[in-house]
Amino acid sequence: MKKFGLFIVGLIALFLLLANVGPLISLAICLAILYFGFKQFMKSESTGAKIAWGSVSIIVLIVSISHIPAILGLVAAYVLYLVYKKWNENDESAPSKESDPFSNFEREWKELNKY
Repeated sequence: MKKFGLFIVGLIALFLLLANVGPLISLAICLAILYFGFKQFMKSESTGAKIAWGSVSIIVLIVSISHIPAILGLVAAYVLYLVYKKWNENDESAPSKESDPFSNFEREWKELNKY
């Protein structure tokens, strides 16, 4: 039942991620242009160049703010990663208990000798 729930959550996250691929790509492009504009703004020495690169950076920042749905895509990608990690996790929470008293003694003796 736990695997079925993980499958449903993973499927929903996958659909959300696929629906937001376009905004994710355009957000990445906008952030790359913003980074380049900021670097050029910091390098430029003349006032005209600083005004030009600053205005380009502000315009690209405003455009990148319009890509807020891409954040939903990033959250969906993170949820998909968590589902994948949880799916491949081994179930070690219930150790096997043997009824043989000698094997229990050996296991307990090994645990005591660890310290």
